[in-house]
Amino acid sequence: MLKTVSNFEYHIGYWLRCLSNFVSHTFAEKLAGQDISVPQWVVLRTLYDNDNITLNEAAGLVGVDKSTLSRMIERLVQRVLVNRSEGTDRRSVGLSLTPAARKLVPQLAKLADQNDEEFFKTLSSKQRKMFMGTIKRLLEANGWSIAKRGRDRME
Repeated sequence: MLKTVSNFEYHIGYWLRCLSNFVSHTFAEKLAGQDISVPQWVVLRTLYDNDNITLNEAAGLVGVDKSTLSRMIERLVQRVLVNRSEGTDRRSVGLSLTPAARKLVPQLAKLADQNDEEFFKTLSSKQRKMFMGTIKRLLEANGWSIAKRGRDRME
């Protein structure tokens, strides 16, 4: 007996990935004018709200492993957007934004807001709220904790 293989276009995950890739790609194009990548934006925005946090804390909030974040931080340090300082003990490293980055983040946030508006303008305010709620419910139901990752501000 032959088993049928489902078409990937029947899967919600496929369409979510298409949407995510499309939204992320157009945001990356907007950020390119500032020579910032989307992952770097996430780091800068995280540090904007969490001054002088450790690499471990930042990795947890950003949702990447320490080594990936460390490489990203190194590039941001070289660009004079992030400062590294000795933490409370000699093994920890404190991370904070430079004054230049503090001025840059609000400009980048406007690009993020503009990107969201462009993509989701066809949804009413109520539909956006429901869509966001559905996404969060699905993530949490499958083990991803918004509160644990410090993302309660997404509302």
